[in-house]
Amino acid sequence: MTTIITPRIHDLGGGFQVRRAVPSIQARSVGPFVFVDHMGPAVFEPGRGIDVRPHPHIGLATVTFLWAGTITHRDTLGSVQDINPGDVNWMTAGRGIAHSERSPQSLRGGEHALHGMQTWVALPRSQEEVAPEFHHHGAAALPHQRREGAWLRVVAGRGYGEESPVRVFADTLYVAIDLEPGAELALDDGHAERAIYVLEGDAQLDGADIPDKHLVVLDPGTRPVLRAKTPVKAMLLGGEPLDGPRHLWWNFVASSKERIEQAKQDWVEGRFGKVTGDDEFIPLPDR
Repeated sequence: MTTIITPRIHDLGGGFQVRRAVPSIQARSVGPFVFVDHMGPAVFEPGRGIDVRPHPHIGLATVTFLWAGTITHRDTLGSVQDINPGDVNWMTAGRGIAHSERSPQSLRGGEHALHGMQTWVALPRSQEEVAPEFHHHGAAALPHQRREGAWLRVVAGRGYGEESPVRVFADTLYVAIDLEPGAELALDDGHAERAIYVLEGDAQLDGADIPDKHLVVLDPGTRPVLRAKTPVKAMLLGGEPLDGPRHLWWNFVASSKERIEQAKQDWVEGRFGKVTGDDEFIPLPDR
């Protein structure tokens, strides 16, 4: 039986909402994904935008994919990169990295939209302390398929007989799905754990209505059919199960609590380094 997860909603002001579906009571992870956020959709007024100040990560990779808008990524490796719709930003934190994410100044002069997903992938225990890296892949580099009324883009990992150029550390499923009204798509069944998140639109799964802005965890080995009643945007995600439990605290993911305590101290003492061109930072939370 499928499980439907209602995300927790965080209102960040100005009409910008983030919905967090994972981790939740029903699903601490889906495949290697330990964090699933749906950003927007939102339209910012002139002068406004997102301003996520520099903050640290360990033990994970962040994956950003947009349907609308632009975000400027900066990090302690010296990376400065705009991500636009259809692109992929994959940042491997490994033993430690800090980054910021902001709406570019070039868009703040007028109204501008933002809509996308940001996820965290826990690194395998053998790779938790790898050197940090940042990789950007433009939309044209991603494998895609157009079927009757369906557009599939393999963001990371493998799906539908295609494999993304994005480097992953475990078997991964991450496919962006856009469906026209009346289109149907059988969901890839080649992974041990899977879930589908409907960002927008009225959809059915094997003939039963499913709510938008919710995560549906799928039964293993099944191949349910997703049908669009209106235009639908969705993300199919999953992969191989984690190789053990993970501890999550703030922006840190690790297989041991001791490693998280070390990361806290490293951030307080400035050992993550400086983010290129961004002098602000987020203090360690008091919790």
